[in-house]
Amino acid sequence: MTRIRVNSFTISLDGYGAGPNQDLNNPLGVGATELHQWLLPTRTLQRTLFGKEGGTTGVDDDFAARGFQNVGAWILGRNMFGPIRGDWPDMNWKGWWGDNPPYHVPVFVLTHHARPPIEMEGGTTFHFITGGIHEVLAKAREAAGAKDVRIGGGADTIRQYLREGLVDELHIAISPVLLGCGEPLFSGLDLRALGYECVEFVASEKAAHVVLRRQGHTGAGHSFTR
Repeated sequence: MTRIRVNSFTISLDGYGAGPNQDLNNPLGVGATELHQWLLPTRTLQRTLFGKEGGTTGVDDDFAARGFQNVGAWILGRNMFGPIRGDWPDMNWKGWWGDNPPYHVPVFVLTHHARPPIEMEGGTTFHFITGGIHEVLAKAREAAGAKDVRIGGGADTIRQYLREGLVDELHIAISPVLLGCGEPLFSGLDLRALGYECVEFVASEKAAHVVLRRQGHTGAGHSFTR
């Protein structure tokens, strides 16, 4: 059964999933690179994002690796794809990741501005969908087949799917960093009323890993570890 998942989405101690003023030099917003010090050194990210061998193992790498297992399609908000706002000035921008993005499956970008699909190396094709979150999800489910759909972000995109109760499982990493401002993940949401509960909590030296699951969704049992 296809699950709708969020994995390895990192927030600051004050609840921000991205910093302010995203631009070419600050893909995650000003200061937000600090959030991901648990993730970037892991063996999974070094291999998947940078094509390198080595990297850290342990709790952080375990959670990073889980995020890439059994994923058949991704959903991204437009700001996760790039810093361009409004109409596309041209078709030159093809994402932050170079010619071979780390997805290797269809990626559906939620946007108000249509553009043709972009086929990249390694099996990634970016599809730009203007019909809203439900149309994007329907297309991602179809593309994923029996595998899961992973929502990569950003914070506003995840909030929209959480608000509709469409996320089956959410893994967030809480980084010991204060951003002060930016994109809040849980603003305006009552997760308890929406049916979510904490089913896993594991702390590493660099992050606290929390897994929330929508009640009624089958999965592994509770695991609370210090």
